[in-house]
Amino acid sequence: MTKQQLTSLAAFGSFVLLGGAYIFQALGYPPCQMCFWQRWPHMAAIGISVLALLIPARVWPWLGAVAAAITSGIGVFHSGVERGYWPGPSSCTGGGLDASSGADLLSLTGDKLIMCDQVSWEFLSLSMASWNAVFSFGLMLIWLAAARKK
Repeated sequence: MTKQQLTSLAAFGSFVLLGGAYIFQALGYPPCQMCFWQRWPHMAAIGISVLALLIPARVWPWLGAVAAAITSGIGVFHSGVERGYWPGPSSCTGGGLDASSGADLLSLTGDKLIMCDQVSWEFLSLSMASWNAVFSFGLMLIWLAAARKK
């Protein structure tokens, strides 16, 4: 495959993962704070791929690989929080409830607090965060293959 084809494939992968996240959200699986964190590097990777196709430079695939590595790393961290391997941010885990008042918890008008340490969906014992980590690692490898092409 050419550098452009690999770049396009990696961008398409980020587009699919990002689209899947929004589809799950539309199906009633609202994202937590850490889920949103995982979306930003995918958006960056898509933007990087557009720049790479418009302005050829050796740096773009490396930046794409960094974006994919970041979202994969966040996915690994989020998965560990979900499994109780390590604590997550107090703003969206069990500790985050300490900062909320009873009125906040019972409010019918405000946004519902989505907990980062609770798995809302899983397939083959892997949560959405875990699948994002796995697939994003694969996208990082595709970006690295593009970076090695001349």
